[in-house]
Amino acid sequence: MTALSLLPRTTSFLPFQIGEVLREAAVTSVIPRFGRLGSDEVQEKSVGDLVTIADTQAEAIIAAGLTALRPRARVVGEEACAANPGLLKNLDRGEVWIIDPIDGTGNYAAGRAPFAMMAALLQEGEIVASAVLDPLSDRLLLAEKGGGAWLNEMRLVSCEQRPVPRALSGIISHFQRPPEMEAKAGTLADDGVTLLSTQRCAGFEYARIAIGELDFALYWRTLVWDHAPGILILEEAGGKAAHLDGTSYASSRPHRPILLARNKAIWDHIASAMAR
Repeated sequence: MTALSLLPRTTSFLPFQIGEVLREAAVTSVIPRFGRLGSDEVQEKSVGDLVTIADTQAEAIIAAGLTALRPRARVVGEEACAANPGLLKNLDRGEVWIIDPIDGTGNYAAGRAPFAMMAALLQEGEIVASAVLDPLSDRLLLAEKGGGAWLNEMRLVSCEQRPVPRALSGIISHFQRPPEMEAKAGTLADDGVTLLSTQRCAGFEYARIAIGELDFALYWRTLVWDHAPGILILEEAGGKAAHLDGTSYASSRPHRPILLARNKAIWDHIASAMAR
């Protein structure tokens, strides 16, 4: 991807507004506690799934800020859903804010990067605006449905017409990977594809694909707060995100694998290899 035209920095541009809400929560709750969490400020929601005081406080700040932008929209945050899973019902009705206050909480709790902060607006189930923030570098990716994607103030422009490069590199997540997919992942490696370890932070990995640092990623668990913000950014930057059968991502199907690629040619190549 390359960067060209400037972001319209106006108070009425929704993705920019979302990004500013994320930045406020980062400065207030997330950055000050990074590397400074006490043992009583980290809890385990389930085995290996952590939540920190920064997650809950940041989610409250983001929820308030987004509600101010769209008062009639429902708010569905990762931490609120841990307490009330019923919030995930009817995501395809009306306007819904999706919040991941800290994506990569395990990294954050351990005092290491990467981690990200993400939010998206759904309208009747369609992702229409989103933002993904790296709080440590202030790298902010924004997208508007049909309006493009930006890295900070510069628009991302697709390189989708380029052919598949000879050497691809990407991620096939181990988390919840079906046993029958192990051999297929090995086949990709045999074909010269470099398989990298996931950083356990989807927001970081979406950003890398959108800006051309990574060619593809394949995930098996596709919870809406982990994927909706990044999907819009990737698609508006000329990439492709879809289930392995080619159907579009649906928040109502959180356990169907999703393949991301920086352009359609790469998506087709990896999907074909995984279908052999």
